[in-house]
Amino acid sequence: MQPAVVAHRGASAHLAEHTLAAYALAIDQGADALECDIRLTRDGHLVCVHDSRVDRTSNGTGRVSELTLRELSELDYGGELGVLTLAALLGLVADHGRDTRLFIETKHPVRYGRLVETKLVAQLARHGLATPAAKAESPVVLMSFSAMAVRRMRAYAPALPTVLLFTQLWPILRDGSLPSWADHPGPGVHLLRRDPGYVARAAERGNSTYCWTVDDPADIRLCARIGVRWLATNAPAATRAVLGAG
Repeated sequence: MQPAVVAHRGASAHLAEHTLAAYALAIDQGADALECDIRLTRDGHLVCVHDSRVDRTSNGTGRVSELTLRELSELDYGGELGVLTLAALLGLVADHGRDTRLFIETKHPVRYGRLVETKLVAQLARHGLATPAAKAESPVVLMSFSAMAVRRMRAYAPALPTVLLFTQLWPILRDGSLPSWADHPGPGVHLLRRDPGYVARAAERGNSTYCWTVDDPADIRLCARIGVRWLATNAPAATRAVLGAG
C-alpha cells in the first residue's frame, strides 16, 4: 500500500502556508489529508499558524498569543488577507465534499498551556468530530511534539487517534513501541534515513507511521519502500507523481 499524501500546511510549496488557497490547492492536487498547526490568540481563538510569531509569514510583527483575532485578521499572509482560523479550515474540508482527513498539531510550549487542547476538543465537538465511531474512520487526527499535550488529547477526546511527533528516536521508542496514550509514531524523515527498519518495528507492534516532511524524491521512494502510512509533504501533486512512478 502506498503512503497517504498529507499536505503539510497546505500545498505550501506553491502558495503561502496556512492559507485557504494553499489548502484548496492541496485538495485539488489530490491530497488524501491536510495538516495544520494551531495556536491560541490573546482572545481565545484557534488559528492556523506555525511560528510563535507572525513575522515570517505575514506583513506584521508580534506573538500570536499577544494579538487578538481582529489584529491578526488585518495582516497579509503571503497575499491572502486575514489569518486562517481552525473553524474556517474545518469549513473548507466539510464544504469540499471529499473524504479528506485533517491532522491537527498543537504547538508547545505556549503561554496558554492545556487551554489549547481544551479549546481544540471543544471546537471539534461543536462540529461533531470528537467522537467518531472508530479511530480508523476518524476524519481528524490530533498530534504534537509535546508528550504532555498528546496525553491531554487522549484524556479529553479518547475516541480520537493521536500521533506523537518526535525529532529523535528516544531509547524507549527505538523498538517501535509507544506510550498507551499515543496511537501512531511521527518521526522526521531524517530519522528514517538513518534507521529505515524503525517503520517495520513499529508495525510489528500495531503502530502505523506518520512521517514529516517529505519532498525529496529519494525520501518519498524510501517512505513508500519501508511502509510509511502517512507522508507529510509540501508538494502533494509532485509527491503523488513520484509515488505513481514507482
